[in-house]
Amino acid sequence: MNTDDDKIEKIVELNAPIARVWRALTDADEFGEWFRVKLDGPFEPGRTSTGKMTFPGYEGYPWLATVERMDHEALFSFRWHDFDEALGVDVQDQPTMLVEFRLEAIPSGTRLTITESGFSSLPDARRIVVLRDNTEGWNIQAQHIADYVSASE
Repeated sequence: MNTDDDKIEKIVELNAPIARVWRALTDADEFGEWFRVKLDGPFEPGRTSTGKMTFPGYEGYPWLATVERMDHEALFSFRWHDFDEALGVDVQDQPTMLVEFRLEAIPSGTRLTITESGFSSLPDARRIVVLRDNTEGWNIQAQHIADYVSASE
């Protein structure tokens, strides 16, 4: 896991073909299952995705993301909102970070590079907390997708 003041990068090798990983990332129902979020509709470039987190400890937190790109079996990206309850403002009024999932074929299956950037938009004290929490979160989510695509193949 690479981390700096503005970016987290996690690389995971998945024992599944790119087509399977792509479907797990871009089909909203499949994404929701391994990521632990209940989404209100499909992912579409330029469209807002809404829902509620089901991840233990974050149940009911709002999910609000705008899908940026869906380059078939190569790149899926969205910009999602940080959610700081202490601010007392709606999630859509909070800063966003860019999440990118890049896929590459390797002999054993798929290399997935997960990058989250844009933490510099957060206040210093909040940035430190979110970088720490999201680094841990991406480690967990990388294991979730690895388990999901290998179990459902």
